[in-house]
Amino acid sequence: MGCCSGRCTLAFICGMQLVTVLERQVIDFLGYQWAPILTNFLHIIVVILGLFGTIQFRPRYVTGYAAWLVVWMIWNVFIICFYLEVGDLSRDSDLVLTFNLSMHRSWWMENGPGCKVTPITPPPSWAPEDHRYISISGCLLDFQFIEVAHSSLQILLALVGFIYACYVVKLISEEEDSFDFIGGFDSYGYQGPQKTSHLQLQPMYMSK
Repeated sequence: MGCCSGRCTLAFICGMQLVTVLERQVIDFLGYQWAPILTNFLHIIVVILGLFGTIQFRPRYVTGYAAWLVVWMIWNVFIICFYLEVGDLSRDSDLVLTFNLSMHRSWWMENGPGCKVTPITPPPSWAPEDHRYISISGCLLDFQFIEVAHSSLQILLALVGFIYACYVVKLISEEEDSFDFIGGFDSYGYQGPQKTSHLQLQPMYMSK
């Protein structure tokens, strides 16, 4: 019963992770943030494998899923530090999240709750020709705090998922040990009834 409830809870957590990371993937695509896009893609694959391992009693898959969650939590802690500009980090840097392939910007910068975007014309002389120059005002919540909230949610789900993944691996291992103890499917533990012949051979005499 414990294994069933633990597996069901872990499967639900995996489902929640898939829903939230898919939403985050769409937002990162809209913001052309390539590093988060690649990391989200890896996370989606690992969560699917973890869900498969949970349903199919594959402890190796669940163990790999738990190990990845540690990396995922570290990544999201870095994202929080990046947007809060901890230390020498700057959220205006294009190298960290976009590999300098595009200008870094969070989709929430222009589309956050209450944000009003006003194009500035004419743009300043230093502005790139292929980019528009805008003014953003009236945001009820700054974009960096929305990004921090998203990463915090991922850390919370990953922490709970890690705990339940370890619990499910432990339960599956205990079930496998108890199954082996009672014999399992070992062929040598069972011997079928052996047939004994009641026929006795007697010599035959032939007379001329």
